[in-house]
Amino acid sequence: MQNAASKVNVAAATGAIQGVLGLGAVSYGLYHALFNVEGGHRAIVYNRAVGIKETSYTEGTHMMIPWIERPIIYDVRSRAHQVSSTSGSKDLQMVNLSIRVLTRPDSNKLPQIYRELGTDFNERVLPSLIHDTLKSVVAQHNASELITKRENVSLQIRNMLIQRAKTFHMILDDVSITALTFGREYTAAIEAKQVAQQDAERAKFIVERARQDKKSAVIRADGEARSAKLIGEAISTNPAFLTLRRIEAAREIAETMARSNNRVMLNADSLLLNLAEEKVTQGKH
Repeated sequence: MQNAASKVNVAAATGAIQGVLGLGAVSYGLYHALFNVEGGHRAIVYNRAVGIKETSYTEGTHMMIPWIERPIIYDVRSRAHQVSSTSGSKDLQMVNLSIRVLTRPDSNKLPQIYRELGTDFNERVLPSLIHDTLKSVVAQHNASELITKRENVSLQIRNMLIQRAKTFHMILDDVSITALTFGREYTAAIEAKQVAQQDAERAKFIVERARQDKKSAVIRADGEARSAKLIGEAISTNPAFLTLRRIEAAREIAETMARSNNRVMLNADSLLLNLAEEKVTQGKH
């Protein structure tokens, strides 16, 4: 009886252990059979038997075969990349360009991207792609055109990058030139040209001002000559004109002295008011 009871207990214990192990195995299998895809990400699955599956998995929780399959997660949000490049322009000037691009992988082409480029596709493709594009576009323009037609150059770079990025299953959301500088010699030549233009404008202004001053002097001299002629004619035809001018001069002197804070005594000769004496003199003559 005791042997039979012990056998029953052993069998029960063994069954319980097997049940716990089975439940643990099932739980472990279920845990590893699920994977999550976070927001802004996509996933593809690698199968040990068939390789990369062609299906892309969106956000959420998905099933896979444990130990046979594993997920590969991609961030499909736009990411900014800053690349600088030195290129030669059409007129053989060295140009330093810095360009900023916003790029993301094509979520429908993730299996092809993984097969061809892996997960670090940006680092593999973008630097060489941007350098080659910048050199190609800059070589088509003179240095001055890169400044005056910067918007057109930026658009040309953008279009070429978008077309070339498509061959690598990449999408460019934005392309912009953040910095554009030239070599030291060209910069010095531009500054010297600007200084020369300013000097030329200044010289032109000085010449024009001298010409205007000359015209003003001629006009002023002509006016003074005409005035002197008219005054002479007025004096010869009307002797009272000179007397009127003396009275006006005396009045101006008197007004100036009246506004002065100092007390000044002037005689009639200083005020040009010796009109009576002059009449007597003229009468004697």
